[in-house]
Amino acid sequence: MRIVDTADVRVLIAEDDRKLAGLIALGLREAGMIVDVVHRGDDALAAGQDLEYDVLVLDVMMPGLDGFEVCRRLRADAVHTPVLMLTARDAVEDRVHGLDGGADDYVPKPFAFDELAARLRALARRGPVDRPVELIAGDLRLNPAARRAWRGERELELSLLELSLLEAFLRHPGQALDRGQLLAHAWPNPDGVGSNVVDVYVRYLREKVDRPFGVASIETIRGLGYRMRTDGGRAG
Repeated sequence: MRIVDTADVRVLIAEDDRKLAGLIALGLREAGMIVDVVHRGDDALAAGQDLEYDVLVLDVMMPGLDGFEVCRRLRADAVHTPVLMLTARDAVEDRVHGLDGGADDYVPKPFAFDELAARLRALARRGPVDRPVELIAGDLRLNPAARRAWRGERELELSLLELSLLEAFLRHPGQALDRGQLLAHAWPNPDGVGSNVVDVYVRYLREKVDRPFGVASIETIRGLGYRMRTDGGRAG
């Protein structure tokens, strides 16, 4: 049996009830897990395809793609990350539909948080999901597990929130990320946090990873958000 250190367990919560999602995320983070939150099915599909999570928690009733369809598409794409379906639809036919579509577990609402956390730990014990030890763009590197980052050979002194924000960029190099996506990835409890806070922390991050080195790795995409250059701001 795999021994699970909860600090190594990465969980994606896809739940359209923002209050419930925030409460679940808060509890799992207090238990030592690393948690990201999305509220739409298409965002859950995109995040799940990155293979960065040990467990996916999918609500069935989400805007865009529902949880059943997200799970089905992930399995069709050969993504075998364990999936736990979390929903108020607890009829037998719904559970059968979810399990037949590739889900590994099914928890109806309302639920006991301790049971949910235990089920997630059990799913995580099935084995690690392959993901890179370091995220790299040019000479900019991040080790998410060790919470350490470097520009070339120089280690960067970043806060935990700045590290999480940098991780969001490095997991999606070349991709424009809006403020909502960055809030969901980097902030422990994004509910109630104004999107302007993202702008403030992007400025902090630039002051530490770019300006001392005379580069510009984080680009502003007018009307949308920000993007990490694939070369980390320094080509060659």
